Amino acid sequence: MFELFLPMLERLGIIVTVAFIITRFRFFRELIDRKTLNRPQKYMAIGFFGLFGIIGTYTGITYNISTLEFGSWAYELGESEAIANSRVIGIVAAGLFGGYRIGIGAGLIAGLHRFSLGGFTGFACGISAVVAGVIAGFFHKKDQPLKLKTALLVGGLAEMVQMAIILGVASPFSQAWGLVQEIGVPMILANGLGSALFLLIIRNVLNEEEKAGAIQAQKALKLAESTISYLRKGLTERSAKNVCQIIYDEVQVSAISMTNDQKILAHVGLAYDHHQVGEHIQTSATRTVIEKGEMVVAGHDDIDCKHPDCPLGAAVIAPLKRRKEVVGTLKFYVRSEKEVSNVLLELIQGLSALLGQQLEIAEAEKAQELAREAEVKALQAQVNPHFLFNSLNVMVSLIRTEPDRARSLLIALSKFFRQNLGATTKTWTSLDEELKHVKAYLLIEETRFVDKLHVTYDIDEDALAARIAPLTLQPLVENCIKHGIKDQDGDCEITIRIKTEGNRVRISVIDNGSGIDPERIASLGDQEVDSKEGTGLGLFNVNKRLEHMHGSSAKMQIESTKGHGTNISFVIPSRTKGVSA
Repeated sequence: MFELFLPMLERLGIIVTVAFIITRFRFFRELIDRKTLNRPQKYMAIGFFGLFGIIGTYTGITYNISTLEFGSWAYELGESEAIANSRVIGIVAAGLFGGYRIGIGAGLIAGLHRFSLGGFTGFACGISAVVAGVIAGFFHKKDQPLKLKTALLVGGLAEMVQMAIILGVASPFSQAWGLVQEIGVPMILANGLGSALFLLIIRNVLNEEEKAGAIQAQKALKLAESTISYLRKGLTERSAKNVCQIIYDEVQVSAISMTNDQKILAHVGLAYDHHQVGEHIQTSATRTVIEKGEMVVAGHDDIDCKHPDCPLGAAVIAPLKRRKEVVGTLKFYVRSEKEVSNVLLELIQGLSALLGQQLEIAEAEKAQELAREAEVKALQAQVNPHFLFNSLNVMVSLIRTEPDRARSLLIALSKFFRQNLGATTKTWTSLDEELKHVKAYLLIEETRFVDKLHVTYDIDEDALAARIAPLTLQPLVENCIKHGIKDQDGDCEITIRIKTEGNRVRISVIDNGSGIDPERIASLGDQEVDSKEGTGLGLFNVNKRLEHMHGSSAKMQIESTKGHGTNISFVIPSRTKGVSA
């Protein structure tokens, strides 16, 4: 028995090599992680494990039942020859990791090959290879990790069943019985140990990679901590560039890039000369990530780079999500797909999730800041001394000459301040109430300007039931007066237009003032602007509240020509569900 057992153990060294190689394949990692394989991956698994079985056959030791002599490598067998081999290890591994289908598939490949070599046990061994796949599939547990004793048991059991099949099928029976007596126990022991050894090696390799993954997780946390101060300002070109530079300095890749849902915000590393910031997204893989919200590994052709000498051969593209909505992508570029390791995939997946959480925190902090600013602006409007004193002075001058007009002005002032006071405690109001507040404000301003200001109202009455955030229209009208028509000598016109458009309401505030510089229009409403004319905080505040309460489709649209006036408009739903004043 030991004459055969020791040589078989020596040849199990091949198992070590195969086990190490198989851990390099993605389909096998999916099997280890108990994930469902797609059809190409299943075929690849069957083919690989079947090849593993064939290698186990070729590396077996031939035994001649007539001469009772052992040979070396098995290539072709005579009628009196059989093989003591480790074929069953590959088949058992296929069934244990992949279940019945992969086990039987690998068994068919290895079994047909064994049958083709001939020998009086060729048919019996071919059948037993398939049966080994069935037995291993029975012990497959999708939701439980494999144990060494299970692999040891199944490997030995599969060989025992093979010996039984040889006795029942091979002929003559006397030769079959002599063969089983000679090779039965060594093969049962060797292949049981071999199956356990195969699993042990895979475990050790994967444990090392798990340690490497843990290191990458720590690196992701460190990077997230380093970038949080930048992403608190939101996803902008400046913050994206800083974040990409920090990641690039720490991660060994060719380039790092970030996009929003429309254009490239930053690109650091190789190919920066033609992967330009501000360009619209052209990569179909990036658009797929934005649409589906799932990480994608893009090959050279999928990158869609038009530059003939682009050094970037592959990319891992992960979504950046804010409140489950994809707002951008994070890209790791490498020279080829061979550099895309599981460790790198885990790093970018973890990092993109952490960056997404930072964006959510940034949005929450910005919303709190806007809420505080809105409350402060409302409180300031309640006690604005200049507005109050100017209004009172106008009323004083009108009391004797035009008492009825003074009375109307006093009523308008009362309505205006009452609305401001109520705005600090309400989240929603009707468009009708918001319009009354604006009319009260404009009545006071018209009186102050003494026939210099003319206001036109173009209103669909059925649109006034729509709900809107308090103090949304008044800052827009105030902006017209302070910045649009303040320098005109006369014929100052403001038009407030509220029109129904299907299931939406479009609100426009139009003036015939001096207009806005084109370069200033691009930033108004999206950020604060430092200039002699003002910070743009009022428009920024209104725009962000519209976007936060009604969605991105409600963002302000600004049309202006220098010297020919300005039109600021936005749309809101005609019926906003689930809101109350």
